[in-house]
Amino acid sequence: MSERRRRWTRGPTGCGCLSGCGTFIFVFLAGGLLSLFGAVFGLGLSIGIPGTQSNVTVAGSLGTKTKITEGLPTYVRDRLAGNENFINQTGTVTVGPAEGAGILVIGAQEGAPAIDLYIVLR
Repeated sequence: MSERRRRWTRGPTGCGCLSGCGTFIFVFLAGGLLSLFGAVFGLGLSIGIPGTQSNVTVAGSLGTKTKITEGLPTYVRDRLAGNENFINQTGTVTVGPAEGAGILVIGAQEGAPAIDLYIVLR
């Protein structure tokens, strides 16, 4: 009998890194810490699409539930969980007093500059 080499296969991946449990743990730890101080952290990037009036915007916010929209750029705050653009994808995770929100918007965004890097801690 010949010995067959056992082919290496990946086992169970566990909770995942950026989705599932990883997001929950990140919001629980970082968002919980920010919510103790009543703070919110936001990060966003927006780039205009040449030859159009549209932008591609990716933004996220983490902190207290009541202030979560304050961590987003002003030109996407009203688009959180909206459907008025070509593509509008929103995801939120809430754990107790902490919340995390992420948004991807492709389309016309009133007030959005051609290029913008948005970082805030309030």
